Amino acid sequence: MATEMISVLIPSRNEQFLPQTVSDVFQKATGLIEVIVVLDGYWPDPQLPDYDNLVIIHRGRARGMRPAINAAAAIAKGDYLMKSDAHCMFGEGFDEILKADCEDNWIVIPRRKRLDAENWCEQDVGKIPVDYEFISPSQDRGIKGQIWTQRALDRKDILIDENLSFQGSCYFMTRKHWDWLGGLDSEGYGSFVREAQEIGLKTWLGGGKVMTNKKTFYCHLHKGAKYGRGYSMSRSENIAGNEYCDDFWMNNRWKERKHNIEWLIDRFWPVPTWPQEWMDKARKEGRNV
Repeated sequence: MATEMISVLIPSRNEQFLPQTVSDVFQKATGLIEVIVVLDGYWPDPQLPDYDNLVIIHRGRARGMRPAINAAAAIAKGDYLMKSDAHCMFGEGFDEILKADCEDNWIVIPRRKRLDAENWCEQDVGKIPVDYEFISPSQDRGIKGQIWTQRALDRKDILIDENLSFQGSCYFMTRKHWDWLGGLDSEGYGSFVREAQEIGLKTWLGGGKVMTNKKTFYCHLHKGAKYGRGYSMSRSENIAGNEYCDDFWMNNRWKERKHNIEWLIDRFWPVPTWPQEWMDKARKEGRNV
């Protein structure tokens, strides 16, 4: 294994801005990196740029994002792994900055900004960067990361800080922690949904931490209707994966946990959308441990 190498894992399915993303990673990194791209059931047009440390996994049939990330991680040579969506731009020296503040049992999230992909620059939408997210207990939202603006305002001067949840578009960790996590599980979740919740909650409830690093950033493209989805899934798979995730974590079904979900919410209390009565009951019954 190469000393202090970072392996950047990019799962890709019908991605318009993949070549720009790959080029940006190589141009902005200041340390030793490799980039592993999974072309999941397609060939990009235009082709990817040529770099010595670019590794391509091509699949004739699409298998989904979770299996793609696992496949890239399986051949990664780095001491650190960073997963990125295929439509992201990065800050100068992002790799060394993330590596400098990363414990063995952490997942580290760079500050998230918005990407103007066609002009390949930060998009100014009049909002502050995304530094924190929370999860919700409500049935319509579930434990999916949601932007936590008030926490960002309250803690704006803390550069390395604890984060309850995050978007799965970019995250960083040691190879050791990835191996401890055991990769991404397709059973129950399906091939796509709730990637960040699985590894984030397993990290927190298993004794580690999810941390925001505001010393660097990445810009992420919100595709919406204009650019459409790369990875797609049936509505039934989406619903089933979300329901499985919510049930698994809200009901403390992970047998190897060191803490309950109530402990995590109590650590960040008060958390938007969580009722005071729920927390009072958890504390009274001693479930916040």
